[in-house]
Amino acid sequence: LKPSWLLLRTLRQAAVESAPHSRAMSLKLQKRLAADIKKCGRNRIWLDPNEANEISMANSRFNVRKLIKDGLIIRKAVKMHSRARCRKNLEAKRKGRHMGVGKRRGTREARMPTKVLWMRRQRVLRRLLRKYRQQKKIDKHLYHYFYRHAKGNAYKNKRVLIESIHKMKAERTKAKALQEQQEARKERAKLLKARKAAKREEVRAEK
Repeated sequence: LKPSWLLLRTLRQAAVESAPHSRAMSLKLQKRLAADIKKCGRNRIWLDPNEANEISMANSRFNVRKLIKDGLIIRKAVKMHSRARCRKNLEAKRKGRHMGVGKRRGTREARMPTKVLWMRRQRVLRRLLRKYRQQKKIDKHLYHYFYRHAKGNAYKNKRVLIESIHKMKAERTKAKALQEQQEARKERAKLLKARKAAKREEVRAEK
């Protein structure tokens, strides 16, 4: 007597052998040729399952091209990976949504390092100073003064720096005007003194 497991295996084999062959015919060649003709991957090639017999007969590129023309073989469209939801979410995040305490993973320093903020601020201020120097709005001495102060954390943003520049220029203009007035006053006093001295000399000469 055969063991039960061996008997079961024999019966299974007999059932498989007696069943009619319903295996689908291989269309690997046709798929490969179609992929090469259509310049895409094999997974994007669709073969009409109702016309499998006709497709299996095509064993050359010429025949495959004919089937493509007839519409039995089609190149499928590229699967779409939509970013619509992602864009919508990013737009909401720009407004500040989904950015609360519960959504934050790293520390404040890790999320936006203070060094990066410092570098950005310095670049903005230095760019402005360079532009002003090129446009002759400030001379090299003023440029150097504001450059050093910017590095010393004196200006928290561009607006404050611009205000400081205007203030400094106004002070310099005022000081220059005052100096000119003073010099003019001195010159007038000198002329007056010389005139008085000349008059005095004339009076003495008359005596």
